Amino acid sequence: MTDQQLFDPAEPHDSDGKPGSTRRLTVEADGGSRGNPGHAGYGALVRDPESGRILLEKAAYIGKASNNVAEYSGLVAGLELARSIDPHATIHVKMDSKLVVEQMSGRWKIKHADMRVLADRARRVLNPRQVSYEWIPRERNKDADRLSNEAMDAGMAGVDWTPRTTAVSGPDATLDHEPGARAAAPTTASGRAEADRVTEPDRAAEPPRPAGMLHHVEVWTADPTAAQASLGWLLERLGFPLQRSWTGGSSYGTAAFYIVLESGPDLAGGGHERRRPGVNHLAFRAGSRDDVDLLARRAASHGWSLLFADRHPFAGGAEHYAAYLENAEGFEVELVAD
Repeated sequence: MTDQQLFDPAEPHDSDGKPGSTRRLTVEADGGSRGNPGHAGYGALVRDPESGRILLEKAAYIGKASNNVAEYSGLVAGLELARSIDPHATIHVKMDSKLVVEQMSGRWKIKHADMRVLADRARRVLNPRQVSYEWIPRERNKDADRLSNEAMDAGMAGVDWTPRTTAVSGPDATLDHEPGARAAAPTTASGRAEADRVTEPDRAAEPPRPAGMLHHVEVWTADPTAAQASLGWLLERLGFPLQRSWTGGSSYGTAAFYIVLESGPDLAGGGHERRRPGVNHLAFRAGSRDDVDLLARRAASHGWSLLFADRHPFAGGAEHYAAYLENAEGFEVELVAD
């Protein structure tokens, strides 16, 4: 088989390619290798191009491998995720690997035998007529890059990668299953109504929630961009997907409970000080002890520093395994092990 034959759209494939689906899905994939070859992992996700929501995501550590192998592995995983949602959808793949995009588009030859095997495997996931490819800069591939780094971090720490949320497949899949109804809401720090950015559930479609449950938490910040980079990053790792973002703020979570990071003209000066009267910190369940340790290590690269290092990880007591972190603005979070 020649390189050009590998990309012949008439070649047999696993998908039957039945017409009829008008759905469009976006696959974003990435892979990395620390050492090239070295510890390697990939990340892949499927996004709804209309809403921008992530429908499914996956990451895996693949041991010692090259960067190219990791990137192709991410592509295969992304296409498989898309197939699980709708095997007849039109798929647009976005990657920051010029090599993979050009090779899978048929414009560049595949010189290495192992790359041919991976390319062949990728194009057999779905009918090649359904799939198009686009190269994007690395800064536009942050979610897939995040996943691949999470996979490498987990693998090197000897633990399994854990997804931030569980999504479902199927034609109507969404990451957080929010119904389309909007509810009126009070005005926030920026003067915007919460209903403009948080989709509320259809109360008739679900049982009422118990009174007294937290509805949302709003954190005012002097620097919303920095807060998103540190606290927002951590919230996504803890299972709070980004819901909305706007000038001066963002929200993370689902309609059942969400956390808002926001700034606005009503914000008083003086900065945040956790030791003043008021809320001292937020505490989150963060999984196993290994999960807490891994997340605390990764957080150091996203503006967080460890508090009470001399008593870590039992600063909260001999039976309480947790990491206490503080970011540059002085916000404190506690990551609690199960």
